[in-house]
Amino acid sequence: MHALVTALLLAGFALLAAAMERHQDDLFGRPLPARVTALLRLGGSMALLLGLAAAVQAWGWAVGLVAGCGHLSVAAGAVVLALVAWNRRPGR
Repeated sequence: MHALVTALLLAGFALLAAAMERHQDDLFGRPLPARVTALLRLGGSMALLLGLAAAVQAWGWAVGLVAGCGHLSVAAGAVVLALVAWNRRPGR
């Protein structure tokens, strides 16, 4: 269950990062259309909610929320590190 929760939260943060204009410039070289950006935001928000819901479903409210917050921190850190690595790649 830890892998599922982490994967959902990681996907959520990745989608939310891709919805930001600064990261769109870094990743795609241009801003994406407003409709695509809105869909990325919606998808990212839904993935975060599903990840936290999965944690609560698996471990109950007390432990699930705490575990979800821990997984949330790991997922956010992974996305930040991936963006930093993307911007520092050679040939950029």
